[in-house]
Amino acid sequence: MTDRLASCTCGKLTARTSGEPIRISVCHCLACQRRTGSVFAAQARFPLEAVTLDGPSREFARTGDEGTTARFHFCPDCGDTVYYLMDAVPDAVAIPVGAFADPTFPPPRVEVYESRRHPWVQLLGDMERYD
Repeated sequence: MTDRLASCTCGKLTARTSGEPIRISVCHCLACQRRTGSVFAAQARFPLEAVTLDGPSREFARTGDEGTTARFHFCPDCGDTVYYLMDAVPDAVAIPVGAFADPTFPPPRVEVYESRRHPWVQLLGDMERYD
């Protein structure tokens, strides 16, 4: 079984995962672009019972285009988002792929909000695509 550790930059907030993600996706929505400071966000979902969270966090709740809320947990010291919980998927924890700082992490297989993708961004591989 694969164990992984995601953390903020200062290391005070962590998410330890056990097993493989149930979904790895890329989101091109404008909110994710703002939240990450990048042109898309990459995240991995894990079953709730496969994640151990440790350390203090602050929470920012955001209601998305479809009316569901996600609660982003970030380090109160360095500000990095380490995980988020989604009302629409209550049995999962989403973790930004970059928080693992692991170049061998599996690639995404799902791409959402494709209509908001920057035209110069080209993701490789067999992807499910949703607008």
